[in-house]
Amino acid sequence: MESELKDLSPKLSPQPPPESIDEGLAKDDRPLLKPDSSRTSQPSVSTENLEELEKKFAAYVRNDVYGTMGRGELPWTEKVLIGVAFLTLLPIRVVAATTILMVYYLICRVCTLFRAPNREDEQEDYAHMGGWRRAVIVQSGRFLSRAMFFVFGFYWIKETYRNLELDEKLNNETECKDQSEEPERPGAIISNHVSYLDILYHMSSSFPSFVAKRSVAKLPLVGLISKCLGCVYVQRESKSSDSKGVSGVVNERVREAHQNKFAPMMMLFPEGTTTNGDFLLPFKTGAFLSKAPVLPVILRYPYQRFSPAWDSISGARHVLFLLCQFVNHIEVTRLPVYYPSQQEKDDPKLYADNVRRLMAHEGNLTLSDIGLAEKRIYHAALNGNNSLPSVLHQKDD
Repeated sequence: MESELKDLSPKLSPQPPPESIDEGLAKDDRPLLKPDSSRTSQPSVSTENLEELEKKFAAYVRNDVYGTMGRGELPWTEKVLIGVAFLTLLPIRVVAATTILMVYYLICRVCTLFRAPNREDEQEDYAHMGGWRRAVIVQSGRFLSRAMFFVFGFYWIKETYRNLELDEKLNNETECKDQSEEPERPGAIISNHVSYLDILYHMSSSFPSFVAKRSVAKLPLVGLISKCLGCVYVQRESKSSDSKGVSGVVNERVREAHQNKFAPMMMLFPEGTTTNGDFLLPFKTGAFLSKAPVLPVILRYPYQRFSPAWDSISGARHVLFLLCQFVNHIEVTRLPVYYPSQQEKDDPKLYADNVRRLMAHEGNLTLSDIGLAEKRIYHAALNGNNSLPSVLHQKDD
């Protein structure tokens, strides 16, 4: 099976290999842009440098009507559409989305009354709570997440289930086992990362746990919801040797989900950051250290006007344009559970690379060798960094 995966030949992008990048699970995947107010006194990137950047860092380039950073010159027809949506559709969607958020928060609040959260290794969650409380949280969470997705303009979700020769691999490895034994449960869902909308889709589909920043747990409304999801919180400033770290907690969660069908599934984005949706970055190995089988899922957001990809655009601008778009589209390709071979279990990097190549092949995604470090360079340049030429020459070296 390994040789078959290595023979896959998805398109390779012309980007040079990146410098060494931390392989930890916890990465900040928010757009690395400064506030709009900080750009007023900064010089703009020259056309020549911008073209060079877009060739090097194609995975982060916006190709929709709104252009780089969502600040392109729009045709008058687009301006009219935005104006109409801003006055009519936007208020309705904001009120509906806020109402859904409040309703789910109240459901979570009622279900967690008189219940102490599970606390372990600087983590705090209600995901291990059982009985009717957990059932209500999960089922209402999935329904309301889909309702929120509908409010955002995703009226239909096109889902494709692929039956690959991986099923044969499973059969070969289990042919000596009792035929009545159930197939192994995947420990994690592995997905490409395009937008914050990815999380909303996965919540509506399987309601898994995510990796999130520690500050999320303290946010109004969203904080309690994240604890009910069972999020693994990243404590970047903590250097305590007593803590096993995010990677250790995630691996324990993945193994637990693999062995216990009642445990919450982990949802991991091994790229560590978002792309424009046409590329697949190198996978971090942290998601594969547990040696458990994984479920690969590929997300695409077809568009004509505004791309839902969250890359070189501020969060506020992205939400505004998204809510002003009358219809948004998403295509989901769900692959069979990937069961690692013994060689892949012994070599997490091989395991990660094989899953990545499979997803690129089945999702028609271009493999790219750049990563978060290159994304920071691109975004810094878009914000008028005067050291851009020297940075580009460094990357060429």
